[in-house]
Amino acid sequence: MNEEIAQQVFWELHSDLSREGPGDDASTARAFSLLTDLPPQPRILDVGCGPGMQTLQLARLAASGHVTAVDLHQPFLEQLKQSLQETGLGDRVTPLQADMAAMPFATASFDVIWSEGAAYSMGFGKALTQWRSLLTPQGYLVASEITWLRSDPPEPLKQFWQTEYPLMQSLEANLTLFRKMGYIPVAHLLLPAKSWWTFYYTPLAKRIQDLLPKYTHSPDALQLLESHQQEIELFRRYSADYGYVFYIGQVAPRTQ
Repeated sequence: MNEEIAQQVFWELHSDLSREGPGDDASTARAFSLLTDLPPQPRILDVGCGPGMQTLQLARLAASGHVTAVDLHQPFLEQLKQSLQETGLGDRVTPLQADMAAMPFATASFDVIWSEGAAYSMGFGKALTQWRSLLTPQGYLVASEITWLRSDPPEPLKQFWQTEYPLMQSLEANLTLFRKMGYIPVAHLLLPAKSWWTFYYTPLAKRIQDLLPKYTHSPDALQLLESHQQEIELFRRYSADYGYVFYIGQVAPRTQ
């Protein structure tokens, strides 16, 4: 596939969407409510914030705190800045362009690290390991990660995700990974199916249909559009077999 065409079509697909993955404000609030011992003014790092729908919700939920929102793609940050102006939350959020694998923060800078559907780009285990040093003692890491919900997924589903995200693991394996990487699992929450559709798959499906006529004569572009459409249809058919899970872990005390 022509890389230049692939990038062009990808950003046409994903520009100006409310979200870049499954989720909704109610699920964000539900996960946040389980962080029971935060300081009065929590410092929150939203990693891979995308256009920032959950960033705005975090700013509302932690009204006395501050959110630093990091993403590598500047157009997402510009979209977030516009939303901050419209909602009047600008004083509670600092957007920052940075690579999530090399963020410019000192050790123990944050009480909470939050990441909705973005840690996969590093690999879930690597993200858990690398981000841990940025948390205060007893700080929280909250991340949603696509997860197998059964040990024997149907073959079409297995084949698709083996190509798209071969590191996808089961719920039990991810909880084990949390413990191994120095966190105490606090809770895990499965996102409801509507969290995939309302702000992500439904507008994405419409965008695909809008772009198909433009790229009728571009096999590379059509391949990418069809892959996105296949992903949507697989979830429509097999939503009981996999899903996004919020994993909430707290930094474990270091043993002497």
